Amino acid sequence: MNIDRRQVVLPALAIGLLGAVPTLAASPDEDAVAKNIEAFRAAQVATDGKVLDALCAPELSYSHSDGRIEDKATFIKNATDRKTKFLSLAYQDPKIRIVGDAAIVRFNWVSESEAIADGKKSGNKLHILMNWQKRGADWKLLSRAATKL
Repeated sequence: MNIDRRQVVLPALAIGLLGAVPTLAASPDEDAVAKNIEAFRAAQVATDGKVLDALCAPELSYSHSDGRIEDKATFIKNATDRKTKFLSLAYQDPKIRIVGDAAIVRFNWVSESEAIADGKKSGNKLHILMNWQKRGADWKLLSRAATKL
């Protein structure tokens, strides 16, 4: 069996180089948006209208996977009406891209909830697109769109 040195050396060299590539750290803006995304998710689970209000821009456009579109006041009212409770809510595989004073955020929403009136459970799997805007030092949710998976 003849082994060419290149067959042995090149893969070893490639593995060595991969170990030397620095990982890219998130920017301060990406970190701030990530914290707001988690605060938003936690506020949805807790039905905390004050936190949702603080995280959302007055011009919020919030669209649901069934086509309903809500302004900020309607979104907060419906998100805190306590007709259902989350049993679980995960924002899976979030991607944050900062573009100037905007942040484009995508993730998969996976949830299970229970209707308060009859205890009926339901689940959702959605793809979410959020747009956050930097206003001063704060990031505010400007728009959100959902698509069923």
